[in-house]
Amino acid sequence: MTRPAPRPGILEISPYVGGESGVPGIAEPIVLSSNESALGPSPKVVAALQAHASLVHRYPDGGSVALRDAIGAANNLDPARIVCGNGSDELLSLLAQIFSGPGDEVLYSEYGFLMYKISALAVGATPLSAPETNFRSDIDSLLGKVTEKTKILFLANPNNPTGTYLTADELERLRDGLRDDILLVIDAAYAEFMSERDFDAGAALVDKYENVVMTRTFSKLYALAGLRLGWAYAPAWIVDLLNRVRGPFNVTAAAQVAGVAALSDPKFYEAARVHNDTWRPWLSAELEALGLKVVPGFANFVLVRFETAGVAEGALNALKLGGILVRAMAGYGLPDALRITVGRAEDNQLLVASLRAFLDGVTNKKAAPNKVGHKIVGPAS
Repeated sequence: MTRPAPRPGILEISPYVGGESGVPGIAEPIVLSSNESALGPSPKVVAALQAHASLVHRYPDGGSVALRDAIGAANNLDPARIVCGNGSDELLSLLAQIFSGPGDEVLYSEYGFLMYKISALAVGATPLSAPETNFRSDIDSLLGKVTEKTKILFLANPNNPTGTYLTADELERLRDGLRDDILLVIDAAYAEFMSERDFDAGAALVDKYENVVMTRTFSKLYALAGLRLGWAYAPAWIVDLLNRVRGPFNVTAAAQVAGVAALSDPKFYEAARVHNDTWRPWLSAELEALGLKVVPGFANFVLVRFETAGVAEGALNALKLGGILVRAMAGYGLPDALRITVGRAEDNQLLVASLRAFLDGVTNKKAAPNKVGHKIVGPAS
């Protein structure tokens, strides 16, 4: 008996495995595995969703007009050049579907987001990665991998899981080194956490060139990960293509309502940004004081390297037993590393204390004390 055959590349896909969110026997674990917002959604979002509850029998606006208008106003962008999606993952997959296929190559950096490879394989294209330098996307390395078969270059900026970024000038150098028929997709999922003057999320390049797309998400700073809401800013001709292939109601009404409400409360999300700016450096310093290696990065997480893959796995399991979930990095080719989300103050403090206890057990001696000894205190307010 025969059966339908999947497209080439499908069976090569290792299914995406997200960060863990539950621990058997622990009702409310501390979840630091998926880069979710430490402060959660704005009260305005919660109120908007509650008010919308009685309307879930209605179809959403297929064009997400009110949401696109709100995104445009918040970011000083033309709403007509914005496309909303079921998370930015959907938009990345649609771009791969539109611009690549069998015989084509899709390029990304060595530690780029896993969905780039999955999106390429799903359409029968060949995924290729370029080595990074010091956990940072290397422009010359990326350009050196370009061939006549290259159709798309996906670049996460800041990158997940490393947290490093390319400056606006470096992004432009990357674009200038590409042929005009190669699509550059700048995945700026963590852009809202960036305040560095040399950073640009990618909108400037979209306005300047016809082959650049910027994608963004409401999952991180705006704390709407459970609603799956993302958007792309693109040249008009690419917007037209995305609207041709996306589902007619790809963004739920609840997500649209929540997105508009989130954008109406900038003070709340500024507080979330300040929280992250305060606690990420603190967390990095405390982990380094334990003798761990922290990749200098940005966004709302830290990438921590241990002595060996075995120690990293042991730390992961010890934290889990204590009700703290972090993310293993073996799937990214970093078996000696863990990615840790910046959490609430008490979560960060408990994480450091738990890792100290684990490392003390491994080495049978006290870890090097930090500036305040072994007492875990937070940053000055």
